Amino acid sequence: MHTSFSILIDGGFVKRKLGSRAEPMKASDLVRLVDQVCASPYLRDHQLHRVYYYDASPLTEAVDKPLQGGKLNFGAQAIVQRSRQLFTELARIPFFSLRLGELAFRGWDIGSQALKVDAPEVSITSDNLRPNIEQKGVDMRIGLDIAALTLKHHIKVIVLVTGDSDFIPAMKFARREGAQLFLVPLGHGIREGMYEHADVVIDINPALPRASQQSALPAGLPA
Repeated sequence: MHTSFSILIDGGFVKRKLGSRAEPMKASDLVRLVDQVCASPYLRDHQLHRVYYYDASPLTEAVDKPLQGGKLNFGAQAIVQRSRQLFTELARIPFFSLRLGELAFRGWDIGSQALKVDAPEVSITSDNLRPNIEQKGVDMRIGLDIAALTLKHHIKVIVLVTGDSDFIPAMKFARREGAQLFLVPLGHGIREGMYEHADVVIDINPALPRASQQSALPAGLPA
């Protein structure tokens, strides 16, 4: 009987690693990443149970613009449409499960460039203001799923794709309860504590082309 494993993907982290402002991450990029993870020598004889993808639902509200007046409609932004498309495609991929938190608008911040002025007074315009958006519930869902998967013995190995040291307590918990914890930081510099509380750190360069191999997931990904 093969040892089963689940892959938990920190969406905010991988979007920065696999995409850019000019070329955002697509669902096919995530499938490619999963293929690379499953091709690791540490996992070749293991069976994939499920891939969990964690992200936040996009903001759709309209808020008042300070100084110039009018409204900023988050729901009309291109990034919102891309997020919806990404979630729709991921939800259709076999063995993928979406875990979505939320975003909350917390007012406006002044951009750092506006404050880099050697003068007793600073002139602020609407161009200097940036919306302050807080992500809620995403890290909590990752921690809860690590605990649930471990305590219910659904899997023997947790593969965590992140570079965020906030997950060290959840990593420690999984190992104390008997699961193995494999970390995939995608070349990101991580704190020593993450090495300490991971059984294996899988070195994957997301910029490298995928080797010719059979996908760990069934075919049928939307183009």
